[in-house]
Amino acid sequence: MKLIFATANPGKLREAREILEPHGFEVVSPYDLGLTKEQVDVEETGKTFEENAIIKVQNLWQLTGLPCFADDSGLVVDALGGAPGIYSARYASLDGSGEDHNFASNIDKLLHNLQGVSDRTARFVCVVALILPEAGIKTFRGTCEGRIAYEPAGCGGFGYDPVFIADAYPDRTLAEVDEDAKNAISHRGNALAAMVEALNH
Repeated sequence: MKLIFATANPGKLREAREILEPHGFEVVSPYDLGLTKEQVDVEETGKTFEENAIIKVQNLWQLTGLPCFADDSGLVVDALGGAPGIYSARYASLDGSGEDHNFASNIDKLLHNLQGVSDRTARFVCVVALILPEAGIKTFRGTCEGRIAYEPAGCGGFGYDPVFIADAYPDRTLAEVDEDAKNAISHRGNALAAMVEALNH
């Protein structure tokens, strides 16, 4: 089955392909269909990961009428009251200290806000919203528990991976974990695995 993934993020697209293609699903970018960034980008006005994922997938469904999915994901830090949460990609830009989707600035702000904080428990959260013809919308939630490092390490992954230490790999950041191992425990991997299970039943 061919599934259109509502994302402009090459890291997310790569992960989704690595996770879904072994199960027989072809993951296609909206740009492979000739859609423009202006068409695909939609204002994320939701208050939760679920709401934003649904907004994105409904937009793509209206454009294509094809089976499609979208995700909304982010980092939830307990000591920061759940921040950056749904604002993870634009965390630094919220106060004007950086630009949208600049994760070097986002990480700098995160570490600054956690200076002197000993409770560094956190989790990545991902919600995938799926639309199939005549089947409506289904959502799938995945998490990855861990903690925030005191400084960045590693050059793999993307986003906050250089400062996130997953419970499954307590001696390194996700940016130091190889791709297959990360996919097996990641929030997006967990959410997509739940989606695969639903598609196969």
